[in-house]
Amino acid sequence: MKKQFNRMRLLANQTVGRAEKTEVLSEDLLQIERRLDTVRSVCHISQKRLIACFQGQFGTDADKRHKKLPLTAFAQNMQEGSVQLSDETLLGKMLDTCGDAENKLAVELSHHEVQIEKEILEPLSQLTESEIPNIQKQRKQLAKLVLDWDSAKARYSQAYKTSGTNFQMHPSKIDSLKEEMDEAGNKVDLCKDQLAADMYNFVSKEGEYARFFVTLLEAQADYHRKALAVLEKVLPEIQAHQDKWTEKPAFGTPLEEHLKRSGREIALPIEACVMMLLETGMKEEGLFRIAAGASKLKKLKAALDCSTSQLDEFYSDPHAVAGALKSYLRELPEPLMTYSLYEEWTQVANVQDQDKKLQDLWRTCKRLPKHNLANFRYLIKFLAKLAQNSDINKMTPSNIAIVLGPNLLWAKTEGSLAEMAAATSVHVVAIIEPIIQHADWFFPEVLYLSSSRCGF
Repeated sequence: MKKQFNRMRLLANQTVGRAEKTEVLSEDLLQIERRLDTVRSVCHISQKRLIACFQGQFGTDADKRHKKLPLTAFAQNMQEGSVQLSDETLLGKMLDTCGDAENKLAVELSHHEVQIEKEILEPLSQLTESEIPNIQKQRKQLAKLVLDWDSAKARYSQAYKTSGTNFQMHPSKIDSLKEEMDEAGNKVDLCKDQLAADMYNFVSKEGEYARFFVTLLEAQADYHRKALAVLEKVLPEIQAHQDKWTEKPAFGTPLEEHLKRSGREIALPIEACVMMLLETGMKEEGLFRIAAGASKLKKLKAALDCSTSQLDEFYSDPHAVAGALKSYLRELPEPLMTYSLYEEWTQVANVQDQDKKLQDLWRTCKRLPKHNLANFRYLIKFLAKLAQNSDINKMTPSNIAIVLGPNLLWAKTEGSLAEMAAATSVHVVAIIEPIIQHADWFFPEVLYLSSSRCGF
């Protein structure tokens, strides 16, 4: 009780400046002491912010954490949706496959968070909640021991000074005070040495503390690699499903690609439009020349793009059907008669001798790629049949060549399609008209062109 009273009195004197406090730590240890609070604060804030990044429940194992992840709930929702839609549909299959992938990502995330907690957060917590506080606790203990020591020194000094004038002061009392002072000094030395050792140890381990944050980045890199591996494995599978289940829109797609995807020999828009026109359009005046209603044309193109067989409503509007056929030919990335043969076609167009011209046209036709030739032949056979009704529909081979020819061949040059078509039209008419007129000579093969309302 007396020692505590003396300590408080000395502390009060030091506070008001009547006594000096003995500083037992060297300057380098004092610098370490000042840095302890900063390190603890920075690491504690980093720890809290990192925990806030977690999606799972902090402190749980990987399995429990996985069950509570929002990503897991999302994956389950997708797979439940797949069951409702059935994996016999593309959307159902996509939901099932993607849901499985999301669940695997959730598993990787739960393991990643547990790893972060174990390898980064726990050591940081040990540093901020145990190692640094223990050093600071020792520092406070040293401060108390220094106060006791200073108090003992003050009492001994005062007794020693007064011993010469105070004859009642017994020598043994002075010896007792000296022993007390020496004992207090020894305690200070022991505590100081332990504190210094812990402080220097703290400094020597700074590289280890810094390593926590390097480990964090390494763990994140490993997690992202594993997550990427999950995605890279599933993406080709998804693409395969897409290729298997869906067909790209026919309009604007290269002819060969469309035929390969659909397993057809004749492009769907060409065959479907020809079939409809054979039934209701062969005697329609101005076919291919009179423009169709924009909304009806747009609807028919969309129907053909999704490969529907429900086309009955369009039979009553042959101009919309003819417009869709022209649009398909015009929107091909490469004209049906090809860019590579453009110069050859135009040279043949300038041949004056009719027999030689027909022979040259025949040879150029045979040079068309297989798929282009099959579709060109199919179209020409239909146009020849259309021209047979020219006394009613007014669509002679010449008129047909004028309105449809520029959609079959154009130059591969810069500028709008209208400009290219205008530049090519004269040559195209001179090419298409004789081919339509002599369709059976160019293509003697029998093609059974007959109207039908069956699915395409």
